[in-house]
Order: sequence, then C-alpha cells, then structure tokens
Amino acid sequence: MRVRHVACFGQEAGAGRTVRAPEAGAGYSMKDLLRRAALRATGDTVSHRLCLAALCLFAATITARTTGLIFPVTIEATPAAAPQAAKPATPQAAAPQTPAAGYVGNNDACLKCHDQETSLKGTPHWQAKNPRTPMATHGCESCHGPGQAHIDDPDNLKIRKIKEMTPAESAQVCLSCHNRGTHAAWEGRAHDRRNLSCVTCHSVHSPKSVEHQLVKENETAVCAQCHRLQVAKTERAVAHMPVREGKMSCSSCHNPHGSISNVKNLKVGSSVAETCMSCHTEMRGPMLWEHAPVKENCATCHDPHGSSNDRMVVVRMPMLCQRCHVATRHPATIYDNNAITVNKSNRMFGRSCVNCHSNIHGSNHPSGQFFMR
Repeated sequence: MRVRHVACFGQEAGAGRTVRAPEAGAGYSMKDLLRRAALRATGDTVSHRLCLAALCLFAATITARTTGLIFPVTIEATPAAAPQAAKPATPQAAAPQTPAAGYVGNNDACLKCHDQETSLKGTPHWQAKNPRTPMATHGCESCHGPGQAHIDDPDNLKIRKIKEMTPAESAQVCLSCHNRGTHAAWEGRAHDRRNLSCVTCHSVHSPKSVEHQLVKENETAVCAQCHRLQVAKTERAVAHMPVREGKMSCSSCHNPHGSISNVKNLKVGSSVAETCMSCHTEMRGPMLWEHAPVKENCATCHDPHGSSNDRMVVVRMPMLCQRCHVATRHPATIYDNNAITVNKSNRMFGRSCVNCHSNIHGSNHPSGQFFMR
C-alpha cells in the first residue's frame, strides 16, 4: 500500500529545521514513512513525538480498513421536509350580541307603550353612532335600568322613574355618563347642597331648547326660576349690555354644575376679579399704584348684573367712595354748606370723586399715588 500525502508540521527544537510532508507525487510505503519519522526524531522534543504518534495512528487506521476490521459508515442526510404553507385561518362569524341579563336591548319594545316619548329621537341622547350616548349601549334601559321584568308584567313597575327618585339618586344616574369636564365638580357644590338635580334644569325627553336640552326656552329663563333678583337686575337702566344683546348668558361667568373655586360657581379663575378681568383686561394690571378693591373684588363697587347708577356701581358717588374713605382728608367735609351752595365743589357734581381721581382702578404714573393721573 502506498500513501501519497502525509502532513506533519512543526519546528525542531534546537535544529532550526521545519519538518514538512513529502512532495506530491512521491510514493512511500508505510515502513518508509515510519522509518523516516524515526530518523528525523533525533531530538527528544514534544513536536516530534506528537508527529510520530499521529503517523502511527494513521497507519493503524489504514491497516484496519484494508483488513475489514472497520467498515466505512455512510450517513445519508435526510433532506429536510419543505415547509408547508400556513393554512389561512377560517374566518369565524362574530357571535351575535345578546342583551345582558334582565335587559330587552330593543327600544321598539319600549315605544310600543311609551309612544309619547318619540321626541327623544331628535335629541343627542338618541344618536346611536356616538358610542358615548345611551342608544349605543342599552338604549332606554341605560337610564331606566333593566326592563325585561317591566315588559313581562307592566303593572309591576320594576323600572327606574327618574322624576320619582330623590335629587341625589337622579343626579347619580346622569353622572354615570356626565362625570367629566364642567360636570366634574357637581357633588358638594351650591346646587347639589340645595337638593337640586339634573332634571330641575334639563329635560331628556321633552326639552324646550335644542341647546343643553333645557326645560325652558333659554338659559336665562331657567336660572330665573330661582335667581329672580339677579335676572331682574339685567332689566335695569344700566345693565351688562352683552347679556341684553344675547352675546353673553349666565353660564358665561358661572358654571351651574359647580366650580373648583366654589366662589359663586364662577367659571373663570378663583375670584370675582379674575372672572371680570377675563374680559376687562385693561384693569388687570399689574399697576404701580393699585386700588385694593380692584384686586380683591370688583363687586365691592360694581353690580355685574345691573344697576340704576352709572357704570353699574352699587351706590352713587360720592357715597360709594365714602363707604371706605370717611375720616381722611376732604371726604368728611364733602356735605358742608360751602361745598354745595357757595363754592359748588365738584365733589358733588359731574363725576364726583372721579373728576379728580380719574384713574381710580390703578395708575402706572410715578406720581399716581392718589390715582389722579
């Protein structure tokens, strides 16, 4: 047997020579290879010993295969199965929506008897396309509760009747949906403490106004049911003109559902002054010289609903100013005979105190301490 290629690489220690495999094409017997390896192993080096061991193992393997002691084992790779395309999922039909226990789930069943409530169809609560409305959930039963028992036995009134509930109970029905935004502060505020409910001002089934579904034709008429004095002031000689012109309403300044500030249910800010200055921005300041009532409460001098005096002041001047300025400088002598008959002081005529103190709401002038410039 001839072996044509043997690879043995290494560096002989101390000899500086490289042991390489015989050149290609040269034929060597097994004995020749072993003899050559033994002759080259002149040094007792690790590399030569390893090379000799490798040649012996190689020779033993060749001998065993030729004598039939070792049979070549052929391992045939089994081709991997081609990936099967995923079968498209069979679309399943959606399960039909069934009413919850005790619910009818059909408004037509209610309208067979309550046909007078057809006006509800024109209101926002009837918009089934809006997921926030009762029609998008249980319909009539969203407010009146499960109605199956009531339909089975009409004489058995197992149904919510909002008008027969206490104000707190009926308010909770509405707050189950209307619990955000301007309605969030209802509980504990003025109207809630006075045992009013949502149906006091609103009508779900038969509203007389399209906007806000009110029980009256407009917002002012609804507020006038309780706040008669305030609404009557809007008819005085000097009133808040935007209200008369229809550009403002009660809810422009007040939130009837309650406010966070809890000061007269004001809608803007946490004080009367902040609410007024949301429109009267020229009075906002800051001023170098500030008039205290302007910063504290505009209603100290003005009645925002209306007055019989110029500029909606609560009392005519100079009496208005004298409510605070009594014992200082000239206000205390304003009514003496000389001021009225002889000198004809301007303290009593024309604009009275404001004839001189023209910048009464505040001044930015360095010499404006007395609001005269």
